[in-house]
Amino acid sequence: MIQITPQMRILLAIDPVDFRKGIDGLNAVCRQVLRSDPFSGYVFIFRNKKATAIKIIMYDGQGFWMCQKRLSKGRFNWWPNKSGEAVRPLAVHELQLLIWNGNPVKAHVAPLWRPIPVKKIEKNI
Repeated sequence: MIQITPQMRILLAIDPVDFRKGIDGLNAVCRQVLRSDPFSGYVFIFRNKKATAIKIIMYDGQGFWMCQKRLSKGRFNWWPNKSGEAVRPLAVHELQLLIWNGNPVKAHVAPLWRPIPVKKIEKNI
């Protein structure tokens, strides 16, 4: 079982890839196109050309995991525009929304970090 934690780096490939590729082919895309090391422990997300499926790969220290989600109807509603970059970092909550075919850009979520107010504790003696 794969657990995605807030400390993980998640990288989304902007351009679609050929989904006939397996783990080795997607590792080559990581190295050549995304300029990232597939053995780094990062989570890499890819989309097919029709936008009907995504593949996720990651290395856990012993081997690679690959997951795929194919929609039974429709297409993935959100994907970043080509901005001259090959990759876009995602936060964990954005990946969760993407998997459920949501739009991470329009989601209203709490800030990733906010200071906790410190309350003074009064001692009754």
